[in-house]
This record gives sequence, structure tokens and C-alpha cells, in this order.
Amino acid sequence: MTTTTPHLPTAGTVRLADHLAAELARAGVTHLFGVGGANIEDLYDAVHRGGTLRPVVAKHEFSAVTMADGYARTTRRLGVVAATSGGGAMNLIPGLAEAYASRVPVLALVGQPPTGQEGHGAFQDSSGKAGSFDAREVFAPVSRFCARVEDADSLLELLPRAVAGAQAEPRGPAVLLLPKDVQQARIRLPGRVPAPAPAAPATDLDSAALTAVADTLRGAGRVLVIAGEGVAAADARAELAGLARHLGAWVAVTPDAKDVFDNRDPRFAGVAGVMGHANVADCLRRADVCLLAGTRLPLLARGGLDRALGAADVVSLGAEPPFVPGTALAGDLREALRAVTGRLPPRSPACAPHSGPLPGPVAPAVRGRAVPYAEAIAAVEAALPEDAHVFVDAGNAGASAVHLLPAPRRGRFVVAVGMGGMGYTFGAGIGAALATGRRTYVLAGDGAFFMHGMEVHTAVEYGAPVTFVIFNNNAHAMCALREEFLQGGVRGDDLFGRTDIAAGVAAAFPSLDVTGAGDAAQVREALLRGNAGGGPAFVALDCDPQEIPPFLPFQPFAEATGTAGHPDSKENPDERRVVHVG
Repeated sequence: MTTTTPHLPTAGTVRLADHLAAELARAGVTHLFGVGGANIEDLYDAVHRGGTLRPVVAKHEFSAVTMADGYARTTRRLGVVAATSGGGAMNLIPGLAEAYASRVPVLALVGQPPTGQEGHGAFQDSSGKAGSFDAREVFAPVSRFCARVEDADSLLELLPRAVAGAQAEPRGPAVLLLPKDVQQARIRLPGRVPAPAPAAPATDLDSAALTAVADTLRGAGRVLVIAGEGVAAADARAELAGLARHLGAWVAVTPDAKDVFDNRDPRFAGVAGVMGHANVADCLRRADVCLLAGTRLPLLARGGLDRALGAADVVSLGAEPPFVPGTALAGDLREALRAVTGRLPPRSPACAPHSGPLPGPVAPAVRGRAVPYAEAIAAVEAALPEDAHVFVDAGNAGASAVHLLPAPRRGRFVVAVGMGGMGYTFGAGIGAALATGRRTYVLAGDGAFFMHGMEVHTAVEYGAPVTFVIFNNNAHAMCALREEFLQGGVRGDDLFGRTDIAAGVAAAFPSLDVTGAGDAAQVREALLRGNAGGGPAFVALDCDPQEIPPFLPFQPFAEATGTAGHPDSKENPDERRVVHVG
């Protein structure tokens, strides 16, 4: 039992904020991302005094959350973000929603006004008292655990619960609301402070489900595996590859999981879903069984595949049941992959011939200095280090990157499809780069840049090894194409006047290596120069807003203009119908 004492130092006591910072370090956290303010300044002070955690100050709380998200996705450790009350707290919500939907373990430490002021007109009061809204009710829907630390005593119980809640399946954010006076309170610790609670132990696999899955696979002639982000979260790439070898299976990946299987392996079938490859649908039609590993197969990952899925036996491995009917083996994914492999005959048959992830429809650029997506992505591929991380933002450029860019062999390839918020990559890429020290590429359009691109300032301030590649079509081009194809014509709202982003960034950050690239060769040269440096680099290139990306909802319209279609495509008319995704 701790004992709360007045805020003046007393022998044998410690300030709660100092204790919190020390416990985070003891749990393996290395960075604290956030934006300061009066009601969280005591925690920042404790972090600086402790000297173990590295504080990183973002330009916006959304990006601070995505920094913690990128940190967590690339290290498989808990990401931590801290923000003050009021608007700062509310700015966390979109980032936490992404972490919730994508099952990313993040701990949010949110300052609150002093408890004595709650319900008495406190500035930024969100206690739920005297007509104020209750922050717990706001954060609860986007968190696995949410609690207000009412007094210093309760933190010793709530912090381990929050950490465990973030890291248990299904993973996601945990939120602790920390009133200022509670952060300042001095506590007398017991003789031995318990370590933060570890993640809940994996439960035993259901033997009947294991037998059913293994029997189905053993009797299958051809198998298509579709692997998802859960493989990366479970660090189960080797187990996935081993099972694929035993089965002689083709392996496809979901859009947010390109890195979970070697994209250059002969078994690699491509990306599934609306940004994917026609070969995946072809393999699925030829397969007896579709094995889902670490994915629930949401719409973005199964768009165009529903008909073929209905004709195959579906089995799934993972913590949560899939969105399609099938036999599910729930539990720890790594253990499930090992267990299923152990039930199969010791053989490694060659996979059946397939066409591989051949590029699908990409309409050519038609305007001036515009660089076609395919050429720009090829330049990125040529320069990308094998151990780099890649973060791909939303929009036409993102769809092209998912479709065309092979994942680095030893790095992450992250696409935030949980909420799909534009601008996610700027913070996430910085968090990943600072956490791992590896060169990290951020691929984003101008729309995403104008939302959260000023986090470039954060990269410059901290010397983060991030290369920002901005595909500038001076538009919200995916919205404009939707207007043209699905709503009867472009309204013009989403087409903008030309902006020279490179010139603006170069003027704002004189120390930053900035290139305005006029062609793919200049893109590659700038990227290689950035790789050789130790800090951030920035490359902007012009793209055509009328270029149609490889995105399934646009495919019928691209084919109608004669700019799309693959000669080897065997999709039937039902599978080419417009797929409605936001």
C-alpha cells in the first residue's frame, strides 16, 4: 500500500510522475511521444529528470499517437504517447482509433485539471461533473482499457492493468487520465514495487479445431494462404514460410502486410483485395482451400474475391474469427502455425505454376512534368535499402505503392487501413525511424502532406533518418476520380492550384536535403543521396490527378478508356464490378 503525502519532498517518498516515468522505462519503453501542456508538464519534467526515456515533441497530438503507433509496429513494444487536457486530449482520438482498429498496443497518458477544480469551472474540465463531458466516455470506445487515476495510490494498480490491456489480444490502446495534482503527489512506495504486468499467457489451442484445420489442409490439392498483419505482430514470418513450404502453397498478403512474406519468393502470389493483383483471384479460383493467417479478411483485403471464397474451403488461424465463413483455430498465431505444420506430412512440394504479382491497370500520365506512378515507384524500389521501413499513406499514390512496390526483405511495410486516415505516415515514420535507427521511407500524396506534413519539422529537430517522398498531383485525386466515375462528373472542389511543395519545404528548413524531382531518374538520385545521409531527406515530384491508380473500384472505368487490363487476367464480369469502399 502506498501512502500519499503533501507535494513537498519527504524522505522515502517519490513524486508520482517520477515513479510513472521509471516504470515505463522498466517495462522496456524507450521513447515518449507527445505534445506538452500545463496538465502534463509534470510527467515531461519527470522524463527529463530521469534521463532514461527519450521525449519526442510532435507538432500535433494526432501525429504523436501515430509516432507511438509506428514505434510499436516496428519494435513490437508498447508505444507511449502523452498529451495535455482539452483540445490536446481530443486530438488523440483519431490516432487511437487507428491503433484500436489495427490492433496496435499504445498507452496514452492524458493530463487532466487538478481534482479540486473538477466541476467548478476548471479550464478544460472533462471530469463529467457539473455539465462537463466525461473524458472516459470519449476514450473508452477507442481503447481496450481506460481509467481515471483518482489518487496517487491507485496508479500502482492501474498502470499494470493498462499495460496488460494494451498488449493482450486483441491488442490496442490503453488510456490513463492523470489529474495534475495526482501527478505531483508524493507517494511512499512499498519495499518492492511489482513489475508491470506481462501480457496474458497464450491459451491452449483447441484440439478439435486444430484437428479440423489440419485434416482440411492434409486433404487439399492446392492451397492459397492469405497472410495478414497479425503475422508481423506475432513475429511469425518464419512459421508462415514453413507452413507454406509444407503445403506447397501460394502465398498472398493483405494490403497492410506486404512484409510478412518474401515478395520475391516464387510462391508469392501478390496482394489480395482492392489494391491487389489479379493473380490472387486466379490462384483462389484454382485452390481447394484458402488458409487465412493473421487476418480477418476485411473488405479492403477481400474485394473482388467473395465469389471465389464461396467456392473454396476456408480455414483461419489467429486471435479473432474471420469475416468470412470457415473453420477457425483461435489462439496465439505463432503457436497455431507451428501446431498445424506439425500435423502435416514432412514434405515440401513445389507450388503449382502461377503468373505472379504482375502489375495491373495504371493509366499513363498525360500532363506536363507529371511522373507516372509506375516510374516513380520503380525509382523508389531501386533505391530502397533491404532493411528499410516503408510507411504508405492513403490515396492514389498509396494504392500504387501497395500494388507496385515490393516490401523490403528485412523491414516493415505499413499501411494504416484501420481507419485509413490521411497523414498517418508522417508521425508513424518518424516514430519507427527514431525507435529503430533504420532508414524509413514515407510515401504520401500532397493531400496527406497538407494535413500532417509539418511533422517534417520534428524529423529535422531530432535528426530522424526519414525520407519523405511526396507525390504531388495538386488534388485530392482519389476523391476527384470518384466524383468523375461514380457521381456523374468532377465538381472541382478536390482539384487545386499548383503548389511547389519542394520549394516551400526547402525555404522552411534550410538544413534539410530537399529535391524537387522532374523525372524518375532524379527521384532515384535524390533517394540514394538521402540513404547516404544520417538524417531526414525530402523529395517531391509532380503527378497527374487524372492518372487512374490500380484500385479495384476504378478498374471498370479504366478499362472503358482503354488504359487498363492485363492480358493474363481471368477475372469474370462479376469480379470486375464496382467495389464500394470509402
